Amino acid sequence: MVTNRKMPLVISGTNLQAKCHQLTYVHRFQGGLNISEPNRHTEKFMAAFNLTPYDPSTFILMGIPGLEAAHVWISIPFAMFYIVGLLENFMLLYVVSKELTLQKPMYLLLCMLALTEITTSTSVVPKALCIFWFNLKTITVAGCLTQSFFLPMVTVMHSTILMTMAFDRYVAICNPLRYTIILTKGRVAKLGLLGLIKSILFVLPLPLLLTRLQFCANRIVPHTHCEPIAVAKISCGDIRVNSIYGLVILFLVIGLDLTLIALSYGLIIKAVLTISSNRAHHKALNTCIAHVCVMLTYYTPSLFYHLTQRFVKDIAPHVHIIFADLYLLIPPILNPIIYGVKTKELREKLGKYTCRW
Repeated sequence: MVTNRKMPLVISGTNLQAKCHQLTYVHRFQGGLNISEPNRHTEKFMAAFNLTPYDPSTFILMGIPGLEAAHVWISIPFAMFYIVGLLENFMLLYVVSKELTLQKPMYLLLCMLALTEITTSTSVVPKALCIFWFNLKTITVAGCLTQSFFLPMVTVMHSTILMTMAFDRYVAICNPLRYTIILTKGRVAKLGLLGLIKSILFVLPLPLLLTRLQFCANRIVPHTHCEPIAVAKISCGDIRVNSIYGLVILFLVIGLDLTLIALSYGLIIKAVLTISSNRAHHKALNTCIAHVCVMLTYYTPSLFYHLTQRFVKDIAPHVHIIFADLYLLIPPILNPIIYGVKTKELREKLGKYTCRW
């Protein structure tokens, strides 16, 4: 007695390719299809069975899906923004290091901000340009996890420095006679170190949470860099913990910094209103304008991007990805310009070295 039993379909990577080629030639013989490249049949067959070949030691960064034909043109502003941002921030670091009169808490914090912006753009743009120019889309798992750690870590550090700068402005306006006593160089360095430790401790779980996910056959990240939530979304496991922890960082860490910044400026406004002189009003508020502009260029696009990524589904993927890259590239260009324009002392020193060159 013969029993017909259905056997499970098991196709290895090599056999899968051979099977696809067989199907191609059969279709040709029967006249059903007339496609000259067997690879198209391979892709369709593999997609039908959800069996894409992959290297478990790498991910694939797609760049900007839907705009692959325009990658070369998109790379031009990317490269320009990156180079200009590096030149401006390195120039700022050089001038502050050379001029003893600029080695004050406000400018030291500005140097810390410049370092975070250099790190942010450098961790994203070189790999994006490799994708745009040379189609080098693969990235190792270690490289992807490194990006997934450094980008959020620098983001949190950036926010911490902005909060410290708000405290610096509060002391300068509300307690000017004790400014040099409260904010010494050593204390500023300690605040920077504490901010770095805080950033590492809060962000370190993000790449660790990614390592617990299973990625099955899909290892294609539709992005220019390994953003933690973008990598988590391509896994075939439960990503609720990853998503929740990302929101914890956004609302708890960034939210706390924004609350302390608002408190500092509330006290500053209260102190300014007690001053009777209009000239003193203008001078006090003028010292805060640069910092407020820098905060707007950073927090507004950052919060918009992270919130829309999680809660808004109607935005086209390529628009979302371009915005994600621009919000990492624009602040490094604008911040040195804002402080250079609004701060007379820094503007004069920058002009001195610029004219010499």
